[in-house]
Amino acid sequence: MAHDHHDHMHAANEKRLGIATLLTGGYMVAELVGGILSGSLALLADAGHMGIDFASLALAFVAMRIARRPANARWTYGYDRLQVLVAFANGVILFFVAGWIIWEAGVRLLEPAPVLGPLMLWVAAGGLLVNIVAFFVLHGGDRESVNMRGALLHVLGDMLGSVGAIAAALIIIFTGWTPIDPILSVFVSVIILGGAWRLVRDSSRVLLEAAPAHLDTGEIAPAIRAEVPDIEDVHHVHLWSITEKTKAVTLHACIKEGGDGPATVRAIKSVLSARFGIGHATVEIEYGHCADHSGGRGHDQEHSRVHGHDHAHDHAHDDDHGHQHMKALPA
Repeated sequence: MAHDHHDHMHAANEKRLGIATLLTGGYMVAELVGGILSGSLALLADAGHMGIDFASLALAFVAMRIARRPANARWTYGYDRLQVLVAFANGVILFFVAGWIIWEAGVRLLEPAPVLGPLMLWVAAGGLLVNIVAFFVLHGGDRESVNMRGALLHVLGDMLGSVGAIAAALIIIFTGWTPIDPILSVFVSVIILGGAWRLVRDSSRVLLEAAPAHLDTGEIAPAIRAEVPDIEDVHHVHLWSITEKTKAVTLHACIKEGGDGPATVRAIKSVLSARFGIGHATVEIEYGHCADHSGGRGHDQEHSRVHGHDHAHDHAHDDDHGHQHMKALPA
């Protein structure tokens, strides 16, 4: 049932993204022509932004299509993380777009140019209408997907750009003060930069395999020790995100001699799922001391604290010490 819901949501997101891509690409051409004819930097900047957005939305759409492919022997987690990579790229692209607009605004302030206010107003109004439609199309999609968030941020930036262009056009029509055009362009760019930073931050956390922001890794071991019988120690806990929705964890659990290993694994995975929403777990059961090091659990915990996960998973020495060793495969 959950898998069917995921497929349905994925198909809906893909459709919404396709519609937004077509809307953005279509009006980009009209805004580019209008900006050239009116001499408006705000329109030209917004047209350039829409052009990059069109390419970014198309890339996000392609990534979503590729993510449909099933996992295989080479890509064992599937292709879902490609959407996170595209979201990161879109955030970086937005930084460059905003920087270019700010640079051009500075040039325009130093060398003012005439602007055709009425033409600028009509073109910007049309762009706002298109962007509002695209925004609401995307807004109804999956808000947890960084790929969809990236697409939504691009369209929101376009919408703000159109609002700025309309405001600048009205001021120019009624006052003739053309510097308002680049000034409002800078204001919109600053807003875009804020959203771009949040997108890059969130997507980079997934790409760098950081623990999910809403989960505290330090709470996992105490929760397992409190709820699972026969547990003596839990260590080597490593938590990360495969995608923004799929969390994974690996850990070592040392249990009492004679403890039921398979039952303990099932109990640990139940706690991880119920308490932390982690559905992908690899649990290594140990007896006596950590199978990775003969120095005992205290030595192992210190090693883990200092060196993290950079250790060899060669457990041949475990047989030399006569300890049982069992590793549960991922769920």
